[in-house]
Amino acid sequence: MQRKYMQLVLLTAALVTSGLSSPMARAEGVPQRIEITAKRFEFDPGEITVKKGQPVVLVLKSEDVAHGISIRELNVEVKVGKGGTAEVQFTPDKTGEFIGHCSVFCGSGHGSMVFKVHVVD
Repeated sequence: MQRKYMQLVLLTAALVTSGLSSPMARAEGVPQRIEITAKRFEFDPGEITVKKGQPVVLVLKSEDVAHGISIRELNVEVKVGKGGTAEVQFTPDKTGEFIGHCSVFCGSGHGSMVFKVHVVD
């Protein structure tokens, strides 16, 4: 009788554990990867939409000179060297539209090099 009880306890524990580690439960914690290419004097894409509370990894690639993205309101700062790649992870904690700027002087059009992030619920 005790053996059957132990089997039932183990089976119940296995079912509960498998439900907690289902693909849906893990999907919320997996960062969304977004690739952004920087070149004089633009980001491609120039704007993105992400969800509040969902982790995001921005992968910044440079096609020419050193560049960076700074989005103050979201605490995002990443810099990439000439022809390189860099990434930064963040989790938006508020909704709205946020403007990022190139944070590395890259030439005469540097001041107009902007990037928009739309954070939605």
